[in-house]
Amino acid sequence: MGMTWAAGILAVGAPAENYVPPAWSAAPFVALLLAIALLPLIPACHRFWQHNRNKLLIALALSLPVGLFYGLAHPGTMFLEHGQYAAIGAGWPMLIHQLRAALLDEYLPFIVLLFALYTISGGIQLRGDLPAHPRTNTLFLAVGAVLANLIGTTGAAMLLIRPLLQTNSQRRHVKHTVIFFIFLVCNIGGCLLPIGDPPLFLGYLRGVSFFWTLGLAGKWLCCVGLLLGIYYIWDVRAYRRESPGTIARDQAVVQPLRLAGKINLLYLAGVVGAVALLVPGQPILPRYLGELSRAVVPDFLRELVMLGLAGLSLLTTPAGIRRANHFNFAAIAEVAALFLGIFITMQAPIEMLKVQGPSLGLTQPWQFFWASGGLSSFLDNAPTYVVFFETAGTLPVAPGAGVTALLGGGRIATDLLVALSLGSVFMGANTYIGNGPNFMVKAIAQERGVRMPSFLHYMAYSACVLLPVFILLTFVFFVLRWV
Repeated sequence: MGMTWAAGILAVGAPAENYVPPAWSAAPFVALLLAIALLPLIPACHRFWQHNRNKLLIALALSLPVGLFYGLAHPGTMFLEHGQYAAIGAGWPMLIHQLRAALLDEYLPFIVLLFALYTISGGIQLRGDLPAHPRTNTLFLAVGAVLANLIGTTGAAMLLIRPLLQTNSQRRHVKHTVIFFIFLVCNIGGCLLPIGDPPLFLGYLRGVSFFWTLGLAGKWLCCVGLLLGIYYIWDVRAYRRESPGTIARDQAVVQPLRLAGKINLLYLAGVVGAVALLVPGQPILPRYLGELSRAVVPDFLRELVMLGLAGLSLLTTPAGIRRANHFNFAAIAEVAALFLGIFITMQAPIEMLKVQGPSLGLTQPWQFFWASGGLSSFLDNAPTYVVFFETAGTLPVAPGAGVTALLGGGRIATDLLVALSLGSVFMGANTYIGNGPNFMVKAIAQERGVRMPSFLHYMAYSACVLLPVFILLTFVFFVLRWV
């Protein structure tokens, strides 16, 4: 987790070694996730939930009991792994230690990355109106699945959803295209780099190598290819149902794609480079340079570079581009408010899992795939990933199984890490609330006149399309291990 422990490791068998936080200490975390999932769906709470100030108040209110627990009730020792634990000190030392871990080691890098990607991608505008043929729409989705890895699922969704809707503005049957856009661009596409989807960046902060996720390329290609094939067949049938007049109007209104705000592509490349190369505590220069490689990356240099790139984007991008994109900071402010509470309240559940993870009964990769995916469908997939990452890290590695070494120490079974990574990213597409961009794309489509399905109706689409694909991939990935 990138923490600097305040005290040494004590001997195995000391009285506090097996301390488990009480069950109530996890209640604020569960309550916050339920609030995120349910309050937007309750009509009486809809207006209240629209204001980011109220989201922040709820997040802070639910964080308070966790702060009181660590400041007043925690004994001051924390289990690490392999029968070892750290003596932090009860009271203020423990509270400060946990706040530092939650806010400085995890929340700050997480939200700065999302802010930088959101701000920079908001300065890129793709304009045009192509003939809305099935192959055109399929290409849009394929490009979006690739871009999701380079500028994040949120950035790719915001960049492509408007030109996709404009291209299909003359067609009547558009709803399925937006649904598959959520499947592929807002979720499944972004599993090849840590900046692609928030769960993977949290894994990166916990020591997973930046380029480890490239090893998921075969599985990514399998899932993306299957869904693109299903979509193409679906859209061919939908296109045949369009009236001759609709097709004629679509063919008559054609504008080539044009990209504005190209300077932001350079800034995005800078963000990717900062995340990959500026790892706190690691050498700034390659080790083979000898004395020159002894200098290490200081804390928060990576975040300062990303904020600087976001600032350059705001300064150098013509204001008209952001106006045309309807750019504002409301969406990222919502994420910042909610995740402030998530990162604080999830500290106690994570501590529980470090001690009790082996007793949960999850041992097989397919179990981690479906457990992490099932929760990611209805809760936010980022904290869900953390929960199962910590659980997998407590399990012994089977003889002969692959092991992924974590930067800064620790290890995790590779097959379990693969399973929980895919489950968290892929199954965030199962509902509107599984991943942040899902709701944003739904809202934009509705503004453009697309009649999007309700919460339960959307789940019917995902059950019919995604669940059979995930069942098939379970056998291919985790039972037969062909990919």
